[in-house]
Amino acid sequence: MAVTTYTKSGTKATTAAKLDKTIFALEVKNHELLKQAYVAYLSNAREASAVTKTRGLVSGGGKKPWKQKGTGRARFGSSRNPIWRGGGIVFGPTGLENYTKKLPTQTKRLAIRQALSLAADAGKISVIEGFDMKDGKTAAAVTLFNKLGVSKNTVIVVDTKTDDVMRATNNLPKVKVVQARYVNVYDTLNADHIIITSKALVMMAEWLGGTK
Repeated sequence: MAVTTYTKSGTKATTAAKLDKTIFALEVKNHELLKQAYVAYLSNAREASAVTKTRGLVSGGGKKPWKQKGTGRARFGSSRNPIWRGGGIVFGPTGLENYTKKLPTQTKRLAIRQALSLAADAGKISVIEGFDMKDGKTAAAVTLFNKLGVSKNTVIVVDTKTDDVMRATNNLPKVKVVQARYVNVYDTLNADHIIITSKALVMMAEWLGGTK
């Protein structure tokens, strides 16, 4: 399965790279699996930042609003009762919630292979011989992307995240650099272009190839 291949400078290579059919050419029948992996990624990245105060945490309310008997009104011991305005919240978020969703390893890898297959079928995947960015200059990265013809959401899959690569791409809002073993369904489905280096392609074949 040949795919468009570029040299480090951004020109088309004379020899096209080949994609592993067991990773990039699956027939996707179970879209529910992709949804599960997509939701799991978002859930695992979610932080329990919302916190509400119970009646014991709301300030005030130390004085009994009125005496227990003789007023004709319902008895109350605190103005911070949840049914009062300004009172505590019942069953609100505490900041201790765990939103983690776990999927079996084989299931996650199958979902990734399916997502990559959909991307390959849509012509979103290309291979580059190397993405070194030795000078770490953002301008050099922009020039390379212009030669490759990518301008929208782009995922660069590399074998190793170097300081130069990260420095050259950190200020590009539509570019995300991912190590080969951290490719995921979320980035793959949302990307308009996926550029994989030759070394990263080998790592992905070792990681996702076959039925592992």
